Amino acid sequence: MSEHNPVPADWTCAGCGGQWPCRTRKRQLLAEFDGAPVSLTIYLGAYFVDAAPDLPDVPAGDLHARFVGWAVTR
Repeated sequence: MSEHNPVPADWTCAGCGGQWPCRTRKRQLLAEFDGAPVSLTIYLGAYFVDAAPDLPDVPAGDLHARFVGWAVTR
């Protein structure tokens, strides 16, 4: 199990303190969901929906890029 899990409310990484998903967690997720990009997008979309109310000052486009967009462009 990864140490790079999200800390809700501020959505930082429990493992490294960066914005979640951090670089390490992104690499892990790409490996975990290898060959299943739709499943990865659905998984990340759920986090996007959970994070949106906690981060009301972050524009929706920025949240999308942070939580989902990086995986869609791979």
